[in-house]
Amino acid sequence: MNPLQFLTDDEIEEIHQTSLRLLFELGVEMTLPAAVEMLCDHGALQKGNRVLIPPDLVEECVAQCPPRVTPCGRDAQQAITLGDGSLSLHNVGGVPNVYDPATNTRRRATRQDNMQAARLLDALPNVTALASMYTPGDVAADLYPLWMYFDTVSNTTKPVHPPGTQTAATARMLAELVQIACPETECGQHQIPISPISPLVFPDDLVEAILEVARTGWVFEPLPCPIVGATAPMSLAGAVMQQNAESLAAIVLAQLAAPGLPVVYHGRLSVMDPRSGLSIWGSPEIGVMSAATVQMGHYYHLPVNVYGFCTSAQPLNIQNGYERAINALVPVMAGADEISGVGEMDGGVMSSLAQMVIDDEIMGSLRRIRRGFAVDKDSMALEVIKAVIEGGAGNFLAEMHTVRYLRAGELFGAGLAMRQGFGEWQAAGQPSIVR
Repeated sequence: MNPLQFLTDDEIEEIHQTSLRLLFELGVEMTLPAAVEMLCDHGALQKGNRVLIPPDLVEECVAQCPPRVTPCGRDAQQAITLGDGSLSLHNVGGVPNVYDPATNTRRRATRQDNMQAARLLDALPNVTALASMYTPGDVAADLYPLWMYFDTVSNTTKPVHPPGTQTAATARMLAELVQIACPETECGQHQIPISPISPLVFPDDLVEAILEVARTGWVFEPLPCPIVGATAPMSLAGAVMQQNAESLAAIVLAQLAAPGLPVVYHGRLSVMDPRSGLSIWGSPEIGVMSAATVQMGHYYHLPVNVYGFCTSAQPLNIQNGYERAINALVPVMAGADEISGVGEMDGGVMSSLAQMVIDDEIMGSLRRIRRGFAVDKDSMALEVIKAVIEGGAGNFLAEMHTVRYLRAGELFGAGLAMRQGFGEWQAAGQPSIVR
């Protein structure tokens, strides 16, 4: 199927060129001497506490990134490839609270919740990689990333996204843990996400972390998280452009430190509710901006990871369902390589095991939609239709053609959806997937 396109080729080029102007005319806030010196040695200019990055340097560094990456975990057989046209899926990460659907209450997450979530996600068929689902409240804050990664990788053999890191020391410790957890992995590609501070701020600790990731040679995941109307322009085009510039600046820094370093282009734009000032994740603009992010990343021939299952709703209700389905469908149809957000609730501060199972089923539906259907001599079934009509059968139930296409997965087999008639549903006690 042809991907859904929100941006024309001219609009993509305009965003790219404007990003280059922003990086050269305004630059990024960066003061770490080693990084500033490295950038200036390659043609950048220092202006106070800002570094102006020339367009040719940006394009040269982006061109060095490989078009595909192969993240893996403890089992090399579970490795995934991003950038080959397939679709991968992972959960939201770092959620502080656990939701109980039975009582409509929430509590602070623990290490045990992380382990339980990892075991469930490991078993869900449509989830191909894991992030550490919860930020546990029963460990010291400075040890969050280490325990989160340990409790996740110990309970899955799928690839694991370590928690986002902002310091070189944390990146080094995570690297050591990965080497311990995955000593036999053949592909050797593990991911570490690092988030620039919007708009266009690269603190010393964060820059040191980027340089440390480059030293490991692992997959670098620049993860800008601008908020439309707060830390990014209210116009969606301006927000996408700023996010793009932040990603490009991070890529330049990483590529100068380690030419050819594998990179996954990320987008994490959210929207500020102008009435409350809160960051909302369920608005349809999330899906639109994620689709635009997919197009920008593919313009640079990079694999792209964007938001998918996003909602601002608290319970497992209709708002939750339609917001996450819409915001996942749009980037999936735009050709995203990886979608995030399984289990996300309440704007990313809550999750539940029930939500993870529901999202896995939604993803099965999305995979079916993206796959489309074949149009050829056999699928159009001309001879089958003629045989049924001429033979007087009046239906296709007994045809081998029907059996073959059912077995081949022409229809999505939902496990949670209720598809019985009203009488059967009422006789069964009016079951609900949220109970």
